[in-house]
Amino acid sequence: MPEIILRNVTKRFGKFVAVDRLDLAIADGDFVTLLGPSGCGKTTTLRMIAGLETPTEGEILIDGRIVFSSETGVDVSPDKRDVGFLFQNYALWPHMTVEQNISFGLENLKWDKPRIRARVDKLLATLKIEPFGKRYPSELSGGQQQRVAIARTLATGPKVLFMDEPLSNLDAKLRTEMRAELKRLHVETDSTFVYVTHDQLEAMTLSTKTCLMKEGLLQQYAPPLEVYHSPANVFVADFVGSPTMNFIEGYGKNVNLDEIKLSVGGLDLIFTPVSGSITLRDDQEIILGIRPEYIPIGESGQGKARVYSTLPSGMETVVKIQVGALQLTSVVFGAIDFEIDGEVRFGFSGDDCIIFDKETGMNLALGRLTIL
Repeated sequence: MPEIILRNVTKRFGKFVAVDRLDLAIADGDFVTLLGPSGCGKTTTLRMIAGLETPTEGEILIDGRIVFSSETGVDVSPDKRDVGFLFQNYALWPHMTVEQNISFGLENLKWDKPRIRARVDKLLATLKIEPFGKRYPSELSGGQQQRVAIARTLATGPKVLFMDEPLSNLDAKLRTEMRAELKRLHVETDSTFVYVTHDQLEAMTLSTKTCLMKEGLLQQYAPPLEVYHSPANVFVADFVGSPTMNFIEGYGKNVNLDEIKLSVGGLDLIFTPVSGSITLRDDQEIILGIRPEYIPIGESGQGKARVYSTLPSGMETVVKIQVGALQLTSVVFGAIDFEIDGEVRFGFSGDDCIIFDKETGMNLALGRLTIL
């Protein structure tokens, strides 16, 4: 299986910089998700690796071979890069049956008929679409069409499978089912998957690594749980997680080697770093980030708050609480509801509360919070 390496890859469209000096290494067998808002450069990055877009500068290697270099003028065509591309609209031939769609690329490669038959049968079984072999795309559901498109892409045995928002046309239930199928398919095929999405839940659930981009610049490249628990900056913290992280602006100062006093939103807190000591200037402007699940509501809480809104869903309840002028979002697990305008007690738990520098937005430290 190949390793994909991007070195200082830049793509400009006139004066607009779509991708800016991107360095990325995708290891053998990884499932890497390119994540970010619309216009961040994720699809452009995917297309440059596949050879469908020509970088302005930089170098791209697949399996140790240079497939693009702005310095030497190398630009290997897409069909010579040994990659498969799954488009958002599936692009199935409407006049061909499922079997014919899957075998089309193999016939162009001059495979003999017994070998084509064996390959098609294996893919039909792997993607669980054996009953639909004689049907046409118009006779299939969206999920079935997507499986056919994956089977057709995998037929020629590409080293890498590229996917550009392949689940966006499916309904919510089917999207959840197909996530599970894609994750299992990744393990069964032992292929390298590179996947574009703007949906942070897809990135969290599918990836071995997530590449989060903003305005063409790489923000963080790490396993999904690391991105969630230790975001590199405020943008990453805000983009990943639902409900979103609580952000409270305020001031901080060191009170001793391992404690920081924070004044945020009318609350006085002690922050104890767990990721190494940090030094703040006196009354340095900071942003405190707290995930909703780290604000438990219960009788043992140190602080008092008023319930602003409550959204029970059965498995969990999202509660907005008012603490003076400050509004915080909490997630309480279980079938629990609260009375609006009722008084509750709250606190802070876990070691993953974060201090960000307000000026740069960068993550300064993870730690525990205590209410004074």
